[in-house]
Amino acid sequence: MRRHMIVPVPAVVVSAVLVLAACGSPSSDEDGGVRTPPPATASGTAGTGGGTGGTGGTAEPGEPRAVATGLEVPWAVAFLPGGDALVTERDSARLMRVTRSGEKKAVGEVPGVEPGGEGGLMGVAVSPGYSDDKLVYLYFTAASDNRVVRASYDGGELGSPEPVVTGIPKAGNHNGGRIAFGPDKMLYIATGDAGDSDLSQDRDSLGGKILRVTPDGKPAPDNPFGNRTWTYGHRNVQGLAWDDEDRMYATEFGQNRFDEINLIERGNNYGWPEVEGEGDREGFTNPLLTWTTDEASPSGLAYADGSLWAAALRGERLWQVPVDDGKAGRPVARFDSGFGRIRAVAEAPGGSLWFATSNKDGRGDPGPDDDRIMNVPLG
Repeated sequence: MRRHMIVPVPAVVVSAVLVLAACGSPSSDEDGGVRTPPPATASGTAGTGGGTGGTGGTAEPGEPRAVATGLEVPWAVAFLPGGDALVTERDSARLMRVTRSGEKKAVGEVPGVEPGGEGGLMGVAVSPGYSDDKLVYLYFTAASDNRVVRASYDGGELGSPEPVVTGIPKAGNHNGGRIAFGPDKMLYIATGDAGDSDLSQDRDSLGGKILRVTPDGKPAPDNPFGNRTWTYGHRNVQGLAWDDEDRMYATEFGQNRFDEINLIERGNNYGWPEVEGEGDREGFTNPLLTWTTDEASPSGLAYADGSLWAAALRGERLWQVPVDDGKAGRPVARFDSGFGRIRAVAEAPGGSLWFATSNKDGRGDPGPDDDRIMNVPLG
C-alpha cells in the first residue's frame, strides 16, 4: 500500500525538513517526523484551511465542554450500553465510571498493576456481549509482563480479574496498551516492542504487534500466521479505530522522525525497525499519514463523522483527519491551546467525542482542573 500524497511538496523542501527533523529530535516515544499530507492550521475550533484533497469536507466540531475534572492520568475511555463511560487511570490503577452528567466514582482498583514509566493500567474495552455477560477487559503492566484480563462488572464493584493474554513484553516505555473489539467481535490488542526492536519482526513474539484474539484470548479464526499476530513490524501502537466500511486504522509512535497513522490490513508488515515512516520497500507497508515530532506523538484514535480523530500528546491537540475509501485527506489541528497533552479520544453515544487530557503523566504542565475529560459536539 502506498501512502497518498494529497498536496504535492517539492522534493528539495521535503529533504530539508527531513534533515532538520533528524538532527533536531532526540529519540523517544515523544518523537515524530515529516508529515504527509501537509496539515491545515486550526486554532481551537476554528479551522483555517479545511481542504481535503477530494476526500470530502472536514466539518468543524463544536466547543468542548468539561464532563469530568480531577482525574489522575486517564488513559482510555470505553462506553457502557447505557451511555456512561469506564475510564482507566494509569498510575492509580483505578477503574472509574463517569456519567454523562459528570459524576465520577471508582468501581475498583485493579490488582496486580505495577505502574512505572509509561506502564500501568492502560486499555479498557467493554464486551460486545455485555448485556448478557457483563464483562469488561483491561490491559495493564504487571510485575513481569503486560497482560490483558477480564472481569465482571454489573454496575457495582469490579469483579476479580482473570487472565486473557499474558506474556506481552514490558519495559519502562513502548508498552502499547490499547484494546478494542472490532466489527468482527474479536479483541484487538496493541502492543509495543518494549525497547527490543527485534521483537517487532518476530511473528511469534507478542511484542511490536497488533494481536487479534477471541474473547477468551485464543488466536482468532483466520489469523494469517496461525497464532495471535494480526499485523507486525510495529514500534508502539496506542490507538485503534474502524471506519464505516470496517477498515481498521492505528496510530503509532515513531523513533526520531516519523509518527504515523496506518491503514491496518491482515498479515501486513509495517516495517519497524527496518523502516521508519515511508520506505517504499518490497514487503513493507507504508503509512497512510506521518507527522513531525512537535505536532503529534499520537496515542488514542477514534472514527466519527467521516474523520479519524487522533489524540496528540507532545502535539497537544486533537487531529481531525478526513478519510474516504481508505485514503486520508488534509488533517486539521483542533483544540491546540488550553488543553495540553491529549491521550484518549472515543466516540460517545449521541453523536459527540470525548477526549481526555494527560497533563499529570510527568511530561505535562497540569492546571487546577487536570486531568479532564471533555465532550465535543459533532455534526
